[in-house]
Amino acid sequence: MPKDILSSIQSEMSSFSKGQKLIARFILDSYDKAAFMTASKLGKTVNVSESTVVRFAAELGYDGYPAMQKALQEMIRSKLTSIQRIEVSNDRIGDQDILSMVMQSDMEKIRMTLEEVDRERFSRAVDAIVSARRVYILGVRSASAIASFLAFYLNLIFEDVVHINSTSVSEVFERLLHIGPEDVIIGVSFPRYSSRTVKAMEFARDRGAQVVAITDSETSPLAAIAAHTLLAKSDMASFVDSLVAPLSLVNALIVALGRKKNSDISENFGRLEKIWDEYGVYEKADR
Repeated sequence: MPKDILSSIQSEMSSFSKGQKLIARFILDSYDKAAFMTASKLGKTVNVSESTVVRFAAELGYDGYPAMQKALQEMIRSKLTSIQRIEVSNDRIGDQDILSMVMQSDMEKIRMTLEEVDRERFSRAVDAIVSARRVYILGVRSASAIASFLAFYLNLIFEDVVHINSTSVSEVFERLLHIGPEDVIIGVSFPRYSSRTVKAMEFARDRGAQVVAITDSETSPLAAIAAHTLLAKSDMASFVDSLVAPLSLVNALIVALGRKKNSDISENFGRLEKIWDEYGVYEKADR
């Protein structure tokens, strides 16, 4: 199955029936809307039956309409502009309660991530990070929040963590100047994927570092670079990136790393508690 479903539709257009051609033209013209329509709604939109839509998906080689819909969604999420995101999300939300719709969607993404995450990959990524001389962490734009969260806690676990949070492309590569085969870089990016993150990870890989990607799909440009890929489902809530499931995955990663470094963590936090108390880092709770 070609990764680009639009190319597949275009190449097979001449073999479609009259009804299938109506579906095909609508998808080609309005793929941003079609990707989030049910089979029934898509059929009604182009005046064909729901069964015709299902057969169209099978004609393209998919195991049912949901598989075709998923392929469309994965393809377009990295292509939609902010304006298109707003239009699509407005169609999806309709008259629903926004709070319920967004939070239900977030819960669904966590459930899907839990069901689909590869435990062996997760364990290998943990081992690679624990064994590294130095750990680099990179995430820009909305992914910077996840990268900062990860860096905050890994600094409490490991002695040598480099959080690359520069907005300058040249400074990103300057921070990576000494990266080598004994190091690990963790890159975080979700649609729309950051070209800066991709290029930095390629740079690190070419210098022998192990690359860990935290992203959403095997078709992500980060997955092609990484030795270890951790997948978490993301979504778009209007122009906002919904990264609840990726953050939950990162939480699990931090806990797993902490378990591996348990004795070191106890010692580190013992020293930190004394420092926090001495310098009044935290307010003392009233008794």
